[in-house]
Amino acid sequence: MKNLAWLVTTLPLFTACSPAPEVSETAPAPAAVSNSADNIKAGVDYHSFANPSEVTVTHLDLDLTADFDASVLSGTATLTYEKQLPEADTLIVDTRDLTIQSVTANGVSLDYQLQAADPELGSALEITLPEAGNQVTIAYATSPQASGVQWLTPSQTAGKEYPFLFTQSQAVHSRSFIPLQDSPQVRVTYNATIHTPEALLAVMSAANDPDTERDGEYEFTMPQPVPSYLIALAIGDLHFKPMGERTGVYAEPALLDAAAEEFADTESMLEATESTYGPYGWDRYDLLILPPSFPFGGMENPRLSFITPTVIAGDRSLVSLIAHELAHSWSGNTVTNATWRDLWLNEGFTTYLTYRIMEMIYGHDRYRMEAVLGYQDLQEDIAALPANDQILAIDLRGRNPDDVFSDIPYEKGALFLRELEQKVGRENFDQFLLGYFKHFAFKSITTDQFIAYLNDTLLTQYPDKLDAVRIHQWIFEPGIPAGAPVPTSDAFAIIDQARQDWLAGEKSADSIDTANWTVHEWLYFLNNLPEQLSDEQLQALDEAFGLTASSNNEIAHSWLLIAVKNQYQPAYSRLYEYLVSIGRNKLVKPLYRELVKTPEGKVFAQKAFAEAKPGYHPLTIKANEDFVK
Repeated sequence: MKNLAWLVTTLPLFTACSPAPEVSETAPAPAAVSNSADNIKAGVDYHSFANPSEVTVTHLDLDLTADFDASVLSGTATLTYEKQLPEADTLIVDTRDLTIQSVTANGVSLDYQLQAADPELGSALEITLPEAGNQVTIAYATSPQASGVQWLTPSQTAGKEYPFLFTQSQAVHSRSFIPLQDSPQVRVTYNATIHTPEALLAVMSAANDPDTERDGEYEFTMPQPVPSYLIALAIGDLHFKPMGERTGVYAEPALLDAAAEEFADTESMLEATESTYGPYGWDRYDLLILPPSFPFGGMENPRLSFITPTVIAGDRSLVSLIAHELAHSWSGNTVTNATWRDLWLNEGFTTYLTYRIMEMIYGHDRYRMEAVLGYQDLQEDIAALPANDQILAIDLRGRNPDDVFSDIPYEKGALFLRELEQKVGRENFDQFLLGYFKHFAFKSITTDQFIAYLNDTLLTQYPDKLDAVRIHQWIFEPGIPAGAPVPTSDAFAIIDQARQDWLAGEKSADSIDTANWTVHEWLYFLNNLPEQLSDEQLQALDEAFGLTASSNNEIAHSWLLIAVKNQYQPAYSRLYEYLVSIGRNKLVKPLYRELVKTPEGKVFAQKAFAEAKPGYHPLTIKANEDFVK
C-alpha cells in the first residue's frame, strides 16, 4: 500500500453517527483515502430546501383521503420535530404542487410562507414555530399531476373493474404528496390513517395486516426510522397470498397466483441473506405487484417492495430483481445514502449483495452469467455517459437528482466491492459487510463517512492488499480502473461460438441448440449480435425461435431493439403493443431513443407515445417526451 498521509474531510450530519471502530495499536498506520470532491460539502443535500441542521422532523402522522374522481389525496400531515439549535424559530419543509390549506399547532394557526417554485425541486414551505410544543399540523391537498402519484382508471389495471393508486417517492417525489423534509438524511418514524372507497385495500411501506377488514379505513405504523423516499402508498383491488413464514405477495386477483409461484423463493432468499449479513430488521418482507405502468423494475419500500409485473416470466428467470429489492433491506433501507451524490452506497452495495444472493440460491453458473450481463450494461453506460456521470461520488449540484440513476452507482459500485472482496478474501469481506451494516444501522451516511470507516477497518487490517490510491480512483474518477475484475462465464463461451458459426454461415439458425438456454443465455446471444443484420438473418432467427412473439419481457426488449436498429418491419406490430402496454422505463426508453433516429421511426414513436401517455407514470413521461417531440 502507498505510504500516503491524506486525510478525509468528513462534515458531520445533523444526526450523530456511531464512533468509528477502534484501530489496533499494533496495526501499521493505514494510508487514508482522500475526498476529491472539490468544494462539495459532504452531508449537504443540494436537492432539499429543508433545514434539519436547525430543526429536525423525527415523526410523521398522516391522515389522508383518496379521491379517485378528482385524483387528489387530501388531509393532514402532523410533523413532530426536535430543535437542533435552541434559538431556531422556523421549520422548513419541502413541497411540490401542494395546496396548503392551513398550518396549526394545538389548534392555533401558525404563520407560514410558501416560496416560489423551483422547476426541479418544488417549493419551500417555511413555518414559524409555536413558542411551546413540538408538533405542527399541515392541512393540504395534492395536485392531480403530482409527480410521485399515479392514478389509474379501471381499464388500466389487470382486473379492469376498480381504479388503482400508487406512489413513487424516489428520488425527491415524496414532497409531491406529503409536506416533509424530503432528504434521505432525515429519517422519521410514521403512523398513517388512509381513507379509501370501501371495495379497495390500502397498503403502505409499513406494518400491513393481510387479514384487515375492507372497510375503507386503514391504519399503519412504521416503528423504524426511514428516509422520506421510502414512504409509499398503494390502493387497489389487492389481495394477499403467503409465500413463507415472513413473506407474501399482494396483487390484483388476476396476477396473484402467478406472482406467488414466480417469487416462491423469496423466503429462501431472506434466510440466506440473514445467514451471511445479519438479522432482517423489518419484521416481514412482502411484495406488491403493481400495474405495468410502474416506471421501475422494483422499489425497495421497507416491508413491502413494489414490483413490476414485467418480471413475471413463468420460469423464475428474472427474480434477481426480487433479490435486489430484498438486499436493500440491509444496504439502502438500513444503511442509507445521506444525499443523492452518495446513491452508490445504496445501489452498489445492493447490486453486490444481489449477485451473492443469486449465487447462494441458484448456484455459481447463474451468478457468473448475470455478472457478465451486468458488466456489459456497465460498459455501455460508460461509453455513452460524460466523464462526470461515470463517477461513483457524482456531482449533482444544479441537476435533477433523478439524473443519478444509471449503471454507474449499481454495477460500477458492485464491481468496486467485488475487487475488495477478491483482494481480502470473501470470508473477510463478508465480516466487513456484517460489521458495516451493524455499525451504521438505521443511519444515513455520506461517501466520506464510508471512506473513514474503510480507512479504519479494511485498509488498516490489510495494508499489504489494499491501496488507498486505487480506492480513490474507484470512487472519484470516471470509468473502470485498469485491472478491475472482469466477470466470465463458461456457458457464454458456448453462446459466442454458436453466434459466430451462425454469422459465418456455418450453421443455420434452426440448427442452433437452444433447448436448454436460460433467459441469460438468450440475452447474451441477442445483446452481442452485430448492430446491422440483414432482413434474411432477422427472419431466420424469428422463424426459428419466435422472438417477436416472446412472452419474456427482457428477451422481447432485446429483440425489439434489434428490430428497430435494422427496421425489421415484421416486429413493428409487436413493438407498438409493447410500447403502449408497458411503462417500465428501462424497457421503453431505449426503444424510443432508437426509434427517433429516423423520420419514419419518429412518427411511429410519436403515435405510440401519444396512445401510451395517459397510462404512463409521470416519471416515464418525463424521461421520454423530449425524444418524441
